[in-house]
Order: sequence, then C-alpha cells, then structure tokens
Amino acid sequence: MENKKNNISRRDFLKRLGMGTASALALSAAGPLHSFAREKKIYQDATNNMTYRLSRNTGAKVSLLGFGMMRLPMTPDRKIDQEKVNEMVDYAMEHGVNYYDTSPHYGMHQSERATGIALKKYPRESFNLCTKMSSYLDQDGNSREVAEAGYRKSFEECQVEYFDYYLIHGAGIGGMERLHSNLLDNGMLDFLLEERKKGKIRNLGFSFHGDLEVFKYLLQLHDEGKAHWDLIQIQMNYKDWKHASGWNTNAEYLYGECEKRGIQNTVMEPLFGGALAKLPNVQEKKLTALRPNDSVASWSFRFVGGHNNVLSCLSGMTRLEHVIDNVKTFSPVDPCTVAELELLEQIAIDLTAYPTIDCTACRYCMPCPYGVDIPGNFAFYNKAVNEGTIPPADKNAPDFAERSKTFAAEYGKSMDTNALASACVGCEACLTKCPQRIQIPLQMQRLTEMLDYKG
Repeated sequence: MENKKNNISRRDFLKRLGMGTASALALSAAGPLHSFAREKKIYQDATNNMTYRLSRNTGAKVSLLGFGMMRLPMTPDRKIDQEKVNEMVDYAMEHGVNYYDTSPHYGMHQSERATGIALKKYPRESFNLCTKMSSYLDQDGNSREVAEAGYRKSFEECQVEYFDYYLIHGAGIGGMERLHSNLLDNGMLDFLLEERKKGKIRNLGFSFHGDLEVFKYLLQLHDEGKAHWDLIQIQMNYKDWKHASGWNTNAEYLYGECEKRGIQNTVMEPLFGGALAKLPNVQEKKLTALRPNDSVASWSFRFVGGHNNVLSCLSGMTRLEHVIDNVKTFSPVDPCTVAELELLEQIAIDLTAYPTIDCTACRYCMPCPYGVDIPGNFAFYNKAVNEGTIPPADKNAPDFAERSKTFAAEYGKSMDTNALASACVGCEACLTKCPQRIQIPLQMQRLTEMLDYKG
C-alpha cells in the first residue's frame, strides 16, 4: 500500500516502525493500519505523552523509557546522593516513567538501596522494578548459599515483596564454564524458576554480554521448554547494531533471535556509555543540521525506540537534565525515518575508524586494587579523540610537541595522581570483569607511554 502524501512505501513504513519479518506478518494478518491503530491506543496514556509497551507475559504497561540506576549521582566521598536521586525519580514518575532497572553491583553496591528509598513512597503497582543476580562478579559466586543470600538481600534493599523483572546478570561473561558453575550445576536456575512460580518473580530473564555460545545455549533451553525466558536484556545502539566490537555480538542478530521467539527485549547501553551523546564534531554537525532542537543523545533513543520488540530502553541518568531531555524524547517517541536510519548507519561506519576505547563506564572493573580510575582514564582519552586534541601518532609532526604538552597538562588536571594510568601495575584483576573485553592493562600502558614525551 502506498501513502502518496508522505511518499513512503508499505515496506518503508514497516521499516520505520522497526519491524522484523515476524512483526510484519502479524500486522498483515490483521490488516496493517487497523492493527497499528489499536496498538497506538494501548501505547499512549491519557495522563501524559510517554510511550508505553505491553508486557507479553503479564500485560503490564511499561514505559519505553526505562530509568537505569547504574550511573546515579555521587557525593565526593563516593556515596550515592539520595536527595538528587529522589528528585530525578520524582520527575520521572510524574512524567510516566515506570520501569526502573538496578543491580546489587551498580553504584558501588549502593544502587538497590537508593532505588528502594526513592520508590518507597509510590504505590507498588505504579512501577516496574528489575534487579539482577550478579554473583558472576563475586569470587565465590558459584556458591548456592551466596547466590541465594544475594537474592534475598535484594528484596530487603529494594524494600519490595516481589520483582517485576529478575535477570541473570551478564550471562556470557566467563563463558559456558561460568554459566554452569554459577547457574546450572548449583541448581540456581531451578531455584529461580520456582521463585517465579511462587510469584516472587513476575518475569524471569537474563542480560547478555560476552560468549555467544552462552546466548545460544540459553535460547536452546527456552526452545526445549526447560527454561522459559520472559525477557532478555541486550546491548543495542546504532553502532552495535551491525558493528559490535570486542566481545559483543551485533545487536541485529541478538534482537532478531529474540523477536522470532516472541521474547521481548530491554536495551542497555543505547548511548554506548555516553559515547553516542558526544560524537566527534563532524558527525555531530550532521545530526544537529537535521534536527537542531534535539539533543545528539535523542537520536540513539529514537533508533532503539523504533524497534517494536523493545519493551523498555534503559538510560543511565546522572542528572535531572538527563531525565528531562529523555522524557521529552519518549513523549511520544518519534521513530527514525528511513533516511535517518541510513545516516546513523553511515555515522556508525565512521565511528569504527576512530581509535576510541570502547568503554561504557559501567564500572564493573572498579574498584581497582591500586586506585586507578579506569573509566575516568578512558573517558578523558575518548574525549580527546573526539575533540581532535589527541597528540598525533607521528612524533615528527610539526604540532606534536605542543599538542603532547597540552594533552599531558589537561590529563594531569582531570583526576588525582594516584588514579592516573601510570598507577596501573598490570595485575589484570579487571580483565575478567569487563563486559566489553577491553585489554585494560595494555590500554593503561599505552596512555602512560603517551605521557612520556619530555619535549
């Protein structure tokens, strides 16, 4: 069917909505325009303009914008600033955000408690809360006792009697060996399945980073009826869609495998740890030229929000202004046009040529035993690359001395001396914790060598 007014074909119409083959077939069976109209009525709320999706398992209404409680504001002594968190959550709740995603390990192990405090004053049925079994980060995480104790502690910290969503955290990190030791051989999967039957968990799933064999195996359990997954959280953004790097798998594949099974997705790292909100100047100008009133970050959210199998898109918001801007983007979401998707794909290709470090600032690597601020070092380096202030690789370049001196001076002011890359001793304690599989000690050595210039 052709819409001549907008000059968009039915194929492009479905593409703009982010629909794969399964979704398109479902629409065709019921009549595309009528079916979409019914969905639109469900997805909007009379009290606000937030976009919603429905949980296929419970029928619950879930805000497409999810509040990721990973990067909450901190005080100088590394405590979560509860007053600011309360202010951010209040604004989010007032404007229709009802999905909150936390973990025992977020926010220096303080996120669950801060989330529980911020949400406590609201009726339990007014929000959807997700937390995770994060035992893979613990040295003795394969202990059934430790895992169960952590599970029960999450209820206390979050001050709830049930979780709307409970995820096995970072499935794929550590490969099949870690999956067996931490989930299968110790009976924890059977335990979680029983907890779902009891209603303590409304939806059970996993978040995925790492070894693709683990992802395929967990889907096999689903296909064989040994473990039904209600939700799978994946890393998805317009860069990772077709150009995932390191240990990650292209989101296009992960999303497609979930969509054809009817398993909904929540999305982590839509901004790739903030990198897609601070693009190199050339790429940023291409986006602002088309939509001058929109933030660069909004493009990433519109990309994710245009995919209908996404239940909620998580944003790790640190300041109230982040909440305000993101609420604007999702109230309601305006999916990218075909032309805009093509532009984002070209930018994704361009970004693969930039020598940035693929750190998402998740802070799973922290604290460093020797005090190095790993994500802080990478953030400074990436900012210098994007702004063009990184010293040239050619030491004979005319501006090498000046740019090296400036780079070193700014770097030294960016954090305490004991947090700089030079404090890294190469102990490799961070390597097994990084979801992006960054060779952290080698990158720290490279940063240190860049500062050795004595001109």
